[in-house]
Amino acid sequence: MKKSGLVTLLVTGFLLSGNVGAVIYDGVNFPDGAVSFADAVVSYDPSFSGGNTPTAANSDPSNALGVPEVAGSTSVQACTGTPADCPFVSLGSGGQITLEFIDNALTGSDNADLDLWIFEVGPDIEDTFVEISMDNLTWFSVGTVFGTTGGLDIDVLGFSSADLFRFIRLTDDPNEGSAVGPSVGADIDAVGAITTVAIPAVPVPAAFWLFGTALIGFVGMARKTKVG
Repeated sequence: MKKSGLVTLLVTGFLLSGNVGAVIYDGVNFPDGAVSFADAVVSYDPSFSGGNTPTAANSDPSNALGVPEVAGSTSVQACTGTPADCPFVSLGSGGQITLEFIDNALTGSDNADLDLWIFEVGPDIEDTFVEISMDNLTWFSVGTVFGTTGGLDIDVLGFSSADLFRFIRLTDDPNEGSAVGPSVGADIDAVGAITTVAIPAVPVPAAFWLFGTALIGFVGMARKTKVG
Protein backbone atom coordinates (compact mmCIF):
# COMPACT_ATOMS: atom_id res chain seq x y z
CA MET A 1 0.00 0.00 0.00
CA LYS A 2 1.28 3.46 -0.87
CA LYS A 3 2.17 5.82 1.98
CA SER A 4 -0.63 8.26 1.07
CA GLY A 5 -3.19 5.46 1.08
CA LEU A 6 -2.02 4.21 4.47
CA VAL A 7 -2.26 7.69 5.97
CA THR A 8 -5.79 8.05 4.62
CA LEU A 9 -6.76 4.70 6.15
CA LEU A 10 -5.30 5.58 9.55
CA VAL A 11 -6.90 9.04 9.63
CA THR A 12 -10.29 7.60 8.65
CA GLY A 13 -10.09 4.96 11.37
CA PHE A 14 -9.00 7.55 13.91
CA LEU A 15 -11.93 9.82 13.13
CA LEU A 16 -14.45 7.01 13.18
CA SER A 17 -13.26 5.95 16.63
CA GLY A 18 -14.11 9.39 18.04
CA ASN A 19 -17.46 11.17 18.06
CA VAL A 20 -20.35 8.78 17.43
CA GLY A 21 -23.11 11.38 17.56
CA ALA A 22 -25.61 12.74 20.04
CA VAL A 23 -27.01 10.53 22.81
CA ILE A 24 -29.72 11.35 25.37
CA TYR A 25 -28.96 10.24 28.93
CA ASP A 26 -31.80 10.51 31.46
CA GLY A 27 -33.46 13.19 29.34
CA VAL A 28 -30.29 15.25 28.80
CA ASN A 29 -28.92 15.57 25.26
CA PHE A 30 -25.14 15.15 24.92
CA PRO A 31 -24.17 16.12 21.34
CA ASP A 32 -20.89 14.17 21.54
CA GLY A 33 -22.28 11.07 23.22
CA ALA A 34 -20.27 8.93 25.63
CA VAL A 35 -17.03 10.87 25.08
CA SER A 36 -18.59 13.72 27.08
CA PHE A 37 -18.19 12.05 30.49
CA ALA A 38 -15.40 12.12 33.10
CA ASP A 39 -12.69 9.52 32.50
CA ALA A 40 -10.47 9.38 35.59
CA VAL A 41 -10.47 9.93 39.34
CA VAL A 42 -7.85 12.42 40.53
CA SER A 43 -8.76 12.28 44.23
CA TYR A 44 -11.53 11.17 46.57
CA ASP A 45 -11.81 12.21 50.21
CA PRO A 46 -15.13 11.33 51.88
CA SER A 47 -13.82 12.76 55.19
CA PHE A 48 -12.71 16.06 53.63
CA SER A 49 -14.76 18.16 56.09
CA GLY A 50 -14.53 15.76 59.00
CA GLY A 51 -18.08 14.47 58.65
CA ASN A 52 -19.44 10.95 58.54
CA THR A 53 -18.26 8.74 55.71
CA PRO A 54 -20.15 6.17 53.61
CA THR A 55 -19.72 2.42 53.89
CA ALA A 56 -17.18 0.62 51.69
CA ALA A 57 -19.91 -0.53 49.31
CA ASN A 58 -20.77 3.11 48.58
CA SER A 59 -17.19 4.42 48.43
CA ASP A 60 -15.75 3.41 45.05
CA PRO A 61 -14.92 6.71 43.26
CA SER A 62 -14.64 4.98 39.88
CA ASN A 63 -18.43 4.61 39.96
CA ALA A 64 -18.64 8.33 39.10
CA LEU A 65 -16.90 7.74 35.76
CA GLY A 66 -18.39 7.13 32.35
CA VAL A 67 -22.02 7.41 31.33
CA PRO A 68 -24.79 7.40 33.97
CA GLU A 69 -26.10 3.98 34.99
CA VAL A 70 -29.14 4.99 37.04
CA ALA A 71 -32.30 5.81 35.11
CA GLY A 72 -34.05 8.52 37.09
CA SER A 73 -32.74 10.61 39.94
CA THR A 74 -34.52 8.91 42.84
CA SER A 75 -34.64 5.26 41.78
CA VAL A 76 -31.70 3.92 43.79
CA GLN A 77 -31.04 3.17 47.45
CA ALA A 78 -27.80 2.69 49.39
CA CYS A 79 -25.59 -0.13 48.09
CA THR A 80 -25.17 -3.19 50.31
CA GLY A 81 -23.00 -5.50 48.20
CA THR A 82 -19.48 -4.80 46.95
CA PRO A 83 -18.27 -1.45 45.55
CA ALA A 84 -18.18 -3.03 42.10
CA ASP A 85 -21.93 -3.67 42.31
CA CYS A 86 -22.73 -0.02 43.13
CA PRO A 87 -23.63 2.34 40.25
CA PHE A 88 -22.62 5.51 42.11
CA VAL A 89 -20.19 6.85 44.72
CA SER A 90 -21.27 8.66 47.89
CA LEU A 91 -19.19 11.72 48.76
CA GLY A 92 -19.62 11.57 52.53
CA SER A 93 -20.92 14.45 54.66
CA GLY A 94 -18.84 17.36 53.35
CA GLY A 95 -16.73 14.95 51.30
CA GLN A 96 -15.04 15.74 48.01
CA ILE A 97 -14.13 14.13 44.69
CA THR A 98 -12.03 15.44 41.79
CA LEU A 99 -12.53 13.97 38.31
CA GLU A 100 -10.67 14.47 35.04
CA PHE A 101 -11.70 14.56 31.39
CA ILE A 102 -8.95 12.86 29.39
CA ASP A 103 -10.27 12.50 25.84
CA ASN A 104 -12.29 15.71 25.95
CA ALA A 105 -12.59 19.04 27.74
CA LEU A 106 -15.49 21.07 29.09
CA THR A 107 -15.93 24.40 27.34
CA GLY A 108 -18.39 27.26 27.16
CA SER A 109 -21.17 27.35 24.57
CA ASP A 110 -21.07 31.13 23.98
CA ASN A 111 -24.74 31.29 24.97
CA ALA A 112 -27.04 30.58 27.92
CA ASP A 113 -27.27 26.82 27.30
CA LEU A 114 -26.24 24.43 30.07
CA ASP A 115 -22.65 23.21 29.64
CA LEU A 116 -22.11 20.77 32.51
CA TRP A 117 -24.44 18.17 34.00
CA ILE A 118 -24.07 16.37 37.33
CA PHE A 119 -25.97 13.11 37.72
CA GLU A 120 -26.67 12.94 41.47
CA VAL A 121 -28.98 10.09 42.45
CA GLY A 122 -30.82 8.77 45.48
CA PRO A 123 -33.96 9.71 47.43
CA ASP A 124 -32.43 12.57 49.48
CA ILE A 125 -31.92 16.16 48.32
CA GLU A 126 -28.17 16.63 48.77
CA ASP A 127 -26.57 19.79 47.40
CA THR A 128 -23.17 19.69 45.73
CA PHE A 129 -20.69 22.56 45.24
CA VAL A 130 -19.12 22.46 41.77
CA GLU A 131 -15.71 23.80 40.71
CA ILE A 132 -13.81 23.53 37.43
CA SER A 133 -10.12 23.85 36.55
CA MET A 134 -7.89 23.83 33.49
CA ASP A 135 -4.80 22.51 35.30
CA ASN A 136 -5.93 21.08 38.69
CA LEU A 137 -4.24 24.06 40.34
CA THR A 138 -6.45 27.11 39.80
CA TRP A 139 -10.11 26.46 40.56
CA PHE A 140 -13.27 28.37 39.66
CA SER A 141 -16.56 27.95 41.50
CA VAL A 142 -19.40 27.57 39.00
CA GLY A 143 -22.29 27.13 41.38
CA THR A 144 -24.27 24.48 43.21
CA VAL A 145 -26.34 21.56 42.05
CA PHE A 146 -29.37 21.60 44.33
CA GLY A 147 -29.95 17.89 44.77
CA THR A 148 -30.73 15.19 42.20
CA THR A 149 -29.46 15.69 38.66
CA GLY A 150 -28.81 19.25 37.55
CA GLY A 151 -26.93 21.36 35.03
CA LEU A 152 -24.79 24.50 35.07
CA ASP A 153 -23.99 27.21 32.54
CA ILE A 154 -20.34 28.30 32.77
CA ASP A 155 -20.74 31.15 30.24
CA VAL A 156 -22.68 33.16 32.81
CA LEU A 157 -19.41 33.45 34.76
CA GLY A 158 -17.53 34.91 31.80
CA PHE A 159 -16.17 31.71 30.24
CA SER A 160 -16.54 30.91 26.55
CA SER A 161 -15.70 28.35 23.88
CA ALA A 162 -12.08 29.57 24.12
CA ASP A 163 -11.75 28.10 27.63
CA LEU A 164 -11.01 24.39 28.04
CA PHE A 165 -11.45 22.73 31.42
CA ARG A 166 -10.15 19.23 32.16
CA PHE A 167 -10.94 18.91 35.89
CA ILE A 168 -14.18 18.90 37.89
CA ARG A 169 -14.31 19.05 41.70
CA LEU A 170 -17.48 18.21 43.60
CA THR A 171 -17.94 18.89 47.32
CA ASP A 172 -20.94 17.75 49.33
CA ASP A 173 -22.84 20.39 51.31
CA PRO A 174 -22.89 18.97 54.86
CA ASN A 175 -25.85 21.18 55.74
CA GLU A 176 -28.17 19.50 53.21
CA GLY A 177 -29.50 15.97 53.35
CA SER A 178 -28.87 13.37 56.03
CA ALA A 179 -25.51 13.51 57.84
CA VAL A 180 -25.56 9.78 58.63
CA GLY A 181 -26.22 6.52 56.82
CA PRO A 182 -24.44 4.02 54.55
CA SER A 183 -24.59 6.37 51.53
CA VAL A 184 -24.15 9.65 53.39
CA GLY A 185 -23.43 12.68 51.21
CA ALA A 186 -24.28 13.38 47.60
CA ASP A 187 -24.39 10.23 45.46
CA ILE A 188 -22.62 10.85 42.14
CA ASP A 189 -23.45 8.58 39.21
CA ALA A 190 -21.76 10.55 36.41
CA VAL A 191 -20.43 13.94 35.35
CA GLY A 192 -20.86 15.01 31.74
CA ALA A 193 -19.75 17.98 29.67
CA ILE A 194 -22.70 18.87 27.46
CA THR A 195 -20.55 21.43 25.67
CA THR A 196 -17.29 19.63 25.01
CA VAL A 197 -14.31 19.41 22.69
CA ALA A 198 -12.69 16.08 21.90
CA ILE A 199 -8.96 16.06 22.64
CA PRO A 200 -7.16 12.92 21.40
CA ALA A 201 -4.12 12.13 23.55
CA VAL A 202 -1.84 11.18 20.64
CA PRO A 203 -2.88 11.59 16.97
CA VAL A 204 -2.71 8.12 15.41
CA PRO A 205 -0.85 9.10 12.19
CA ALA A 206 1.85 10.94 14.14
CA ALA A 207 2.27 8.05 16.56
CA PHE A 208 2.43 5.58 13.66
CA TRP A 209 5.14 7.44 11.75
CA LEU A 210 7.13 7.98 14.95
CA PHE A 211 7.05 4.23 15.56
CA GLY A 212 7.98 3.54 11.92
CA THR A 213 10.98 5.87 12.09
CA ALA A 214 12.24 4.19 15.25
CA LEU A 215 11.76 0.74 13.69
CA ILE A 216 13.78 1.69 10.62
CA GLY A 217 16.55 2.92 12.91
CA PHE A 218 16.66 -0.39 14.78
CA VAL A 219 16.79 -2.35 11.52
CA GLY A 220 19.68 -0.23 10.30
CA MET A 221 21.59 -0.79 13.55
CA ALA A 222 20.99 -4.53 13.29
CA ARG A 223 22.38 -4.64 9.74
CA LYS A 224 25.50 -2.73 10.71
CA THR A 225 26.08 -5.06 13.65
CA LYS A 226 25.73 -8.11 11.36
CA VAL A 227 28.20 -6.69 8.82
CA GLY A 228 30.67 -5.87 11.53
